[in-house]
Amino acid sequence: MKTITFIGNGNMAFAIANGLKNNFIIEVVGKDLAKLEKFEQKLNRSIIKHRIDDFDITNKRIILCVKPANLQDVSAKITGEAQEFYSVLAGTKLEILKQHIKSKAYIRAMPNLAASVNLSMTTITGDKSLQQKAQDIFNSIGKTIWVNTQKELDIATALAGSGPAYLALIHEALCDGAVKQGMKRSDAIEVANGLFEGFAKLIDITHSAVLKDNVMSPAGTTAAGYSALEKAGVRYGCISAIEEAFKVTQN
Repeated sequence: MKTITFIGNGNMAFAIANGLKNNFIIEVVGKDLAKLEKFEQKLNRSIIKHRIDDFDITNKRIILCVKPANLQDVSAKITGEAQEFYSVLAGTKLEILKQHIKSKAYIRAMPNLAASVNLSMTTITGDKSLQQKAQDIFNSIGKTIWVNTQKELDIATALAGSGPAYLALIHEALCDGAVKQGMKRSDAIEVANGLFEGFAKLIDITHSAVLKDNVMSPAGTTAAGYSALEKAGVRYGCISAIEEAFKVTQN
């Protein structure tokens, strides 16, 4: 069984490791051995544990799962040249990664929070030689899409990477609206949860415009609510959210 090495032991590293643990030997590198022990216990699988100081990545398959601001500190503590290098650092370009960490081939990937329940929508780009391997790795936590440019990946970061926060806002606001009209909070949350679950399956097979038209009858409840959303500028707000989030990835 091949080994896959995680540099970083946070939530995203755990989600990916949990998806791969049946097909790879898991090696995790971090600053704190106690936290690595907790990672192992939570994973419910034996792992190889290393402190990051002077860690040699030569010929290893590396997945970098640290905060972008920590890249320089991490790179200063590792040596050697990796065989394969996968980064999930938001907004961190391949050119920057190559300056800090040596590898024969590089991939940038952008999973999202749903990786924790194996439903991530992960966007991938980088060296074509690793495309299939990258998709095999990240398919373990959901779906993947390959894009040909880093700009497209950064746009996808603004959409799917940040998207759970946008949808959480909409979920909370819809529940607030139901409570305002007299529904109990617990019931509103349960109804909204069911809405989101069913919508996820519908939107996978139906274009959004068609889905909207199928729900909206003349002078009906949906038409009234939809008009209120348009009046409030929800559509423009969503478009602007992607634009502003994308700008941050370019800094």
